[in-house]
Amino acid sequence: MKTSTHFKKNLLAGLIGTAVTSLVALPGTSFAQAAYATLRGKAAPNTQVTAVNPATGSTRQTTSSADGSYAITGLQPGTWRIDAGPGTAQTVTLTVASTSTLNFTSAAPSAANAVTLGGVTVTASVLPDVTTPEVGSTVSLHQIDTIPQLTRNFLEFADTVPGMVFSVGSNGNTSLRGGAQNDASTNVYIDGVGQKSYLFGGPSGQFATQGNPFPQLAIGEYKVITSNYKAEYGQISSAAVTAQTKSGTNEFHGEVFGRYTSDKYRARTPSENAANKKTPSDEKEFGFALGGPIVQDKAHFFITYEGKRFDRPITVVPAADAVPAIPGLPADIASQFGPANIPFTENLYFGKVDWEPTDRDRFELSAQIRKEDQSGGIGGQNAKSASFSVVNDDKRYDLRWQHSGYSYFNELLATYEDSNYAPTALNYGNGAIYTYQPAANQTATLINTGAANPLATQNKGQKGPAIEDNLTFNDLQWHGDHVIKLGVKQKWVTLHSADAADVNPQFYYDVTPTGTNAQPYQVFFTKPVTGLGLSPTVTTKDKQFGAYIQDDWAINEHLILNLGVRWDYESTPSYLDFVTPANVVAAFNSQDPNAPAGQTYAQSLAKGGIDVNDYISNGHNRSAYKGEWQPRLGFSYDIDADQAHVIHGGAGRSYDRDLYNYLQLETTKAALPQFRFYFADPVTGLCYQGRTPCVPFDPAYLNGLSNVQQLASASNAGTEIDVLNNHLKAPYSDQFSIGMANRLGDWQTDATVTRVISHDGFAFTLGNRYPDGSFWKNASQPWGNGVPGFGSLIVGNNGIGTRTTQVLLSATKPYTPESRWGATFAYTYTDAKQNRDINEHYAFDAATIQDYPYILSNAAAKHRFVATGVIDGPWGITVSAKLTLATPIPFNGFACYSGASGQLFPSGSRCAPYGTEPQGNGKFLLGGKIFGYRSVDFQATKHFDVHGLDFYGRLDLMNAFNFKNYSDLMFPNNTIGTLSPVTYNPTGNITFVPRTIKFEIGMKF
Repeated sequence: MKTSTHFKKNLLAGLIGTAVTSLVALPGTSFAQAAYATLRGKAAPNTQVTAVNPATGSTRQTTSSADGSYAITGLQPGTWRIDAGPGTAQTVTLTVASTSTLNFTSAAPSAANAVTLGGVTVTASVLPDVTTPEVGSTVSLHQIDTIPQLTRNFLEFADTVPGMVFSVGSNGNTSLRGGAQNDASTNVYIDGVGQKSYLFGGPSGQFATQGNPFPQLAIGEYKVITSNYKAEYGQISSAAVTAQTKSGTNEFHGEVFGRYTSDKYRARTPSENAANKKTPSDEKEFGFALGGPIVQDKAHFFITYEGKRFDRPITVVPAADAVPAIPGLPADIASQFGPANIPFTENLYFGKVDWEPTDRDRFELSAQIRKEDQSGGIGGQNAKSASFSVVNDDKRYDLRWQHSGYSYFNELLATYEDSNYAPTALNYGNGAIYTYQPAANQTATLINTGAANPLATQNKGQKGPAIEDNLTFNDLQWHGDHVIKLGVKQKWVTLHSADAADVNPQFYYDVTPTGTNAQPYQVFFTKPVTGLGLSPTVTTKDKQFGAYIQDDWAINEHLILNLGVRWDYESTPSYLDFVTPANVVAAFNSQDPNAPAGQTYAQSLAKGGIDVNDYISNGHNRSAYKGEWQPRLGFSYDIDADQAHVIHGGAGRSYDRDLYNYLQLETTKAALPQFRFYFADPVTGLCYQGRTPCVPFDPAYLNGLSNVQQLASASNAGTEIDVLNNHLKAPYSDQFSIGMANRLGDWQTDATVTRVISHDGFAFTLGNRYPDGSFWKNASQPWGNGVPGFGSLIVGNNGIGTRTTQVLLSATKPYTPESRWGATFAYTYTDAKQNRDINEHYAFDAATIQDYPYILSNAAAKHRFVATGVIDGPWGITVSAKLTLATPIPFNGFACYSGASGQLFPSGSRCAPYGTEPQGNGKFLLGGKIFGYRSVDFQATKHFDVHGLDFYGRLDLMNAFNFKNYSDLMFPNNTIGTLSPVTYNPTGNITFVPRTIKFEIGMKF
């Protein structure tokens, strides 16, 4: 029965008031964004509107209001037949995480698309989501199936959206970045469930891996939102990707495929050209999918598996500013530069069962399992001898119940996750690191050899359940039509982290262009604390809570307001309850051995702006941050009320989180301290760059870990002390956008300007100070002024920031069977500044992170252009192409005054952070060498019908013109006045791949 207007007005007012009151009262984190679609529009007043999915039999109903407005939410993305009475039926396709408009009072949309759903072919029109303030776009299943692809990682297609960059590093590891923030700031939602890694950030399992977060065969389509997402998105400050998985239908359908390439089908890498030999490599990918009915129109299943077996080439090269010292390396060490390879294995599984016992209820149970083994730590400055093996597993299970009524939709979701990342050293013994001093007090790494650093052996993970509820009211009127969505989520996550192992001391050797010092100048090692009950593995039961309310308010046929607010809260006991060891507190309050009598080390720190009381924890003086209020405001104005020209914009705040990979260090380093000792030069008696503790060298230190650990047997000297601020906040970004979307015939265009300012990123800085509080003196840092009786003081604070303005232009002509072709064009202009290298969270070159200047960001190219095109050719052949062009990614390093000049920066240092754009390494068609990245890729697929089965053969030609997309940089002279340009290393690593052919065969039914 139709709800009264008076009741609905009271309900609307009550919802808003209750939600605001509840958000204030709740102890308060993240919320999972639903991937389903909403359909709204106009029909005859007081008319039943029915939506039927012809592939599954799923049915949803609502009743239009007195003014004819209606809304149906909770619709699975796909094709639906919608009717509002006899003779009104229309078949439309709804996209993931969209709000689309269908008016029965106007002419029916063009039915040009033939959409195949598991053997059921229906003619339907795709309803675009154009009246949204969100900045982003949808990647369709047709694009996933036809665009040239290297990785079979479904996120690879996200770079067809302006503002997004999907990268394949020289080691084959993939990453997805939005705007000018780092990879950790993104989040991926699978069927509405966030995949966030609370240890490393970004999607769980995607830290330093060649693997995929999810089997591509299971992805139906996904939406990429680069900024101004609605309030239901949580734990994110950059881009959001929300994907919908495939489901079974009323007909059985399936697919099987195999993919292959090897060194026989690729060009040489630059380092292989220099060595005049090819490193053996091969890649195998394979999988299958099967779906169908359990009970017609009621229950269905879908299962899939994908596997990878890789052996990829990589190159070992020195750091950019260490190149001048290469001639001084011993021959056996220099020989470890050049080509190497990285083995990798992955198995992905996904299964889903859905059941609709009534036309109002839908149950889904799904499971995803990921298992990986790979070698890590090879390439860049790391020789293969210093590598480690990695086990990377991720398991997730979801159970949901969706219940729909005429005027509401509710989703109850229970989830469980178990993710583990465990690298282990490949070799055991001594590690040898060869370094060069490009300027006073500067150190650059040439190469890491021997056994892997003890920090390379780790065991980190997260597991636990969550429960959430989303409630949507879709039939509320007050000065227009409202769709109000609100929800809460509670999550219990057990986090564990072992950050190092008691193995493999690391010895450092100083190299000059004329030779290598035979005696190491430094040793780094670990030594467990015994007798105090401490463990090098920390485990904590993290609690997260989140709540939000979102109102999509259609004031009239022109103007829609999107008004939302969310609040997140997180409690991490291992941080909140940590007690600073008594001997460390005592050391802070003891005599500073470098200061006048009576001056404590705490007083020396205070003179340098560090109050030790901000970092000493007694287990009761820390509290979880409660200020994560996040308003999300947006609008869209449809000029002619026909979705042809829509102005959109918005502003909002979004919080992420302090990663546990950093928070845990305060605890784990107390149990397994890390020591650094410096060895006195036998001639001068001085230690490297004046650092302490400075001890005589004994050759016996090279003959076993226990020997070198004797350096730390009598005291805590050399023990690094890591402390965290007692008042840490969560990092966040403020996002603003204004733009216009236009429909020009079959084309959809958009032009948007965004401004994103991020705050409070986490960083570790050097806490050491001279007795007078200074951080620089005579162009030297206080490395010798660590905590009395210990080693250096490392302090953790918020403070990393970015400031980014982007111009995002796109034009899309969707593929339709009628036209037989489609195309996309995406251009991004980026002006970004940051106060720390995007890849670094350690900042030891200034007293505080706030002292770092904002310089050119190395997160994004200034100009980036991506175009794709697909066409159905003759003889059942589909051909597609992709063009990617980008100017060089900026370089972040240091520019220094020469020691002879006597000049210093105001900070007292000879060096200052320096950002510049490297010289381009190539041109495209016209103009000069302005690009840092170029790739032209092709794909061709031929289908064969054999007794009703669709067999196909596919060929992907990646980087067809073999452009050298160098990634290693050289900066041989960083002296101010004679600065050399930053250039690419012509024999170093490359991003993406050399020209490569991939072969694929498969069958669908």
